[in-house]
Amino acid sequence: MKNLRLAAAAALSLAFTSLPAAADDWPVTPGEWVEVSMITVDDGHDLEYANHLAGQWRKGQDYAKSQGWITGYEILTNAYPRDGEPEYYLITRFTKFADPAEEERRDTAYNTYMQSTAAQMQAASGERAKYRHLDGQMLLRSWTWKK
Repeated sequence: MKNLRLAAAAALSLAFTSLPAAADDWPVTPGEWVEVSMITVDDGHDLEYANHLAGQWRKGQDYAKSQGWITGYEILTNAYPRDGEPEYYLITRFTKFADPAEEERRDTAYNTYMQSTAAQMQAASGERAKYRHLDGQMLLRSWTWKK
């Protein structure tokens, strides 16, 4: 599912560039991609979710980073969420999108490393969905200053 979203985002990124073709005049260059997932958790389940993040999620992110698929990740918490705002922001940074063949290779390597099948991961995600809610996602792109 995530791969489909990333593929759609990649297609959109090709259609709508961040900088015009004559980028020479721009004081910035496109940097890495930043995917932000906005999460809310039902009352009484924060510790359960934190344990998931510290365990399975972190293990997978560390593996992706060790493979060069992502450049980094972090968790931000919203200390004073207003109504309708997420409590957690899961942030993943990467420099490029994988083509379909590379996505398939990564999925196989990831499942092997995590010692899990796609069906098992879907079932675990379904269990978390009882208390953890994805409120939205954003795909951002950083800009870096030209020297």
